[in-house]
Amino acid sequence: MKPDWRWRVGLLATAGCGRLDSIPYRPPQTPDSWLRLQPFTDLTIGSHHLILVQPSSTVFVYLLGLLATGIGLTCLRGRENHPSRRWWGIALLLWGLGALLAGTSYQAFSYEIKCAGRAVCSWTSWWEVTYLVLSVASVNAMMVAVAHACAAGRWRRALSRYALVTLALYAGVVLVGALVPVPFLISFELMILVAAPGMLALVVLNGWRYYRFRGALDLALLVTWAGLASTLGAYYLYLMLDLSGLLWEQGIWFTENDVLHIGLIVWMIHIAVRVVPRIGDAPTPVRAGPGADTA
Repeated sequence: MKPDWRWRVGLLATAGCGRLDSIPYRPPQTPDSWLRLQPFTDLTIGSHHLILVQPSSTVFVYLLGLLATGIGLTCLRGRENHPSRRWWGIALLLWGLGALLAGTSYQAFSYEIKCAGRAVCSWTSWWEVTYLVLSVASVNAMMVAVAHACAAGRWRRALSRYALVTLALYAGVVLVGALVPVPFLISFELMILVAAPGMLALVVLNGWRYYRFRGALDLALLVTWAGLASTLGAYYLYLMLDLSGLLWEQGIWFTENDVLHIGLIVWMIHIAVRVVPRIGDAPTPVRAGPGADTA
């Protein structure tokens, strides 16, 4: 009798969950000390009593997730058989879902997911691991969308294949990091490093096209990439200066994650107003350069 493959998958998943939960928060935190680090409120839903952590931060990240999801659905409804619009819609839906997962585990229900019933809080969760993969999938879907809107021939194929291969490799790395576990492989920093080359390729593509043709879509996309880089820069600057801790000592809760999420909300509004109305497949190939059809 052959072993049931579903049993093997279930056993692997169970073992992985245990190993992921075994990564302690650094510095180590007990459930009580976790709550002293941040604002929280008691939440009662029916007969269930929950602790909601970082209420204001939860509002920001959930708003970002819902906004991205709504813009993504708008793209999909009005795609007019353009793959570029379809891929933008997919990218924004993935971004929205990732933001909702991140907000649930990093902010809203972090205590319930990572601390409740434990002696020491865990560092991460499968909610966060899934968020990392969805974030890279979102950025790579944007690459495919821009490839259809701004490139043709071998350049379009190269960008699209790069996006697919990178996502597959990253998903594998994250799975290894979660099951072994290896904290760096499931970190926000590695996610940024993986997404960076693709974003740089889009900057080069849209920069070259705007230099040659002064297209409104290319300018809007250049502002999009610059806005994302600026938001991440503000996040890391706020983090390095430890402004969150300084403000919390004064009873004010405003963290680097709030800086990130508010910046991304503005970024999403820019995409909705300046990018989405201009999205469409590249009409005719240009003769040379990153957008050329040299096939």
